[in-house]
Order: sequence, then C-alpha cells, then structure tokens
Amino acid sequence: MTGEGYRTLRAGVEVTGEFEDRRSRFIAQLRRVGSEAEAEAFIAEVRARHHDARHNVPAWILADGRERCSDDGEPSRTSGMPTLEVLRGAGLADVCCVVTRYFGGTLLGPGGLVRAYTAATQAAVAAAERDGAICEMTLVCPVTVQLPYTLFDRVSRMCADAGGRVTDQLFTEDVQLTCLFRAGDEERFCSAVYELAGGEELARVGEPRFAEF
Repeated sequence: MTGEGYRTLRAGVEVTGEFEDRRSRFIAQLRRVGSEAEAEAFIAEVRARHHDARHNVPAWILADGRERCSDDGEPSRTSGMPTLEVLRGAGLADVCCVVTRYFGGTLLGPGGLVRAYTAATQAAVAAAERDGAICEMTLVCPVTVQLPYTLFDRVSRMCADAGGRVTDQLFTEDVQLTCLFRAGDEERFCSAVYELAGGEELARVGEPRFAEF
C-alpha cells in the first residue's frame, strides 16, 4: 500500500454477511490479519467451525500488496476471485474473508456462483461499515522526549499544537514522553523542542509504522 494509509478491520473484530440462493447458504466471515500466517490460521479456524460445509472459499489482502484466493473446489474463478474483488473494491487491506457455502441441492451455474459469493462478501463489508468495525491505518512516527519536569506542560502543548498526541508518560528523575504524529508532522515538533532546549537534543525519532491515529 502507499504511505497515505489504508482501511482495515479493527483488531479483534470479526464480521459476517449472508446470502441465500435456492437454499444454498453463503456465509462470509471477515477478520483483520497482519500476515500470511495469520490469514492461514483464520482460514483453518473457519474450516474447523464449518467442517460440514461443502466449500470454505478464502481470499486475503495484506498491506504490503500480497494477496491470494482459492475456489476451494468450486468451478474456476467463480468464488475466490469474486470474493477478492469485493475486498479490493472496498479499499481494504490486512483482511481475510472466508465464504462458507452450504449446498442447497440445486446447481447455480458459474454466473449464479459469482453473484452469490460477491453478494455474501459485500454483505460482510456492509456490516463492518454499519457497525463501525472499519478503521483507517495511517503512517505514523513515534517520538520519545526526555525532559525536566518544568517543561512537561509546555512540551505536551507543543505536541498537540503540532498535530500529535501523547501515548505514554514515564515519571522518574525526569519525564519521558512518547508522542505519536502522522509521518512528517514530527519534524515541526522536534524543531520546536530543539529550540526550547537551547540546542540540546531531547527528542528521539523512532521508525515510522502503520497504526490507527
């Protein structure tokens, strides 16, 4: 994904969506994952949960651009790819969707399968939107500041003025503040702290990462 961020599910949340056609039930289960291993673990969990289903069709997308899907025994490109396309269209990443199908006894044909898997996945995404389960991941940069107690209030205000927020405070002989900024915004804050400290380097910039902000 780009440095501008991406959409994903909130951590620890699972949402579902269902679609039924001629007594075949399609149940889409959607969860946030951070790696291929986490995606595979979720797929295994769903398959165990619905061990009596005819198909458990997986599709996942990671923020680094990797993606994968499988038709799990359905006709080629009738299930996994439609599921993946819905995730792409919703702008989601770091997510895995597994659509479980309970066969209703009537063949739906390729077109019917594409519509059904698409509709079930769309229902899960819509449920996530409705329930506030989707969040925006932003490229952020942490900054740690070691400062005397006399500067605590002033530096805290400077953090807020630069668009950041204090995420942790450690009070010992001095005060250690951990602040978080959208990547790029930390430069203004660090310059202000440097000037306040009369040229002393009190702020240490950490590695950028994606996080909710």
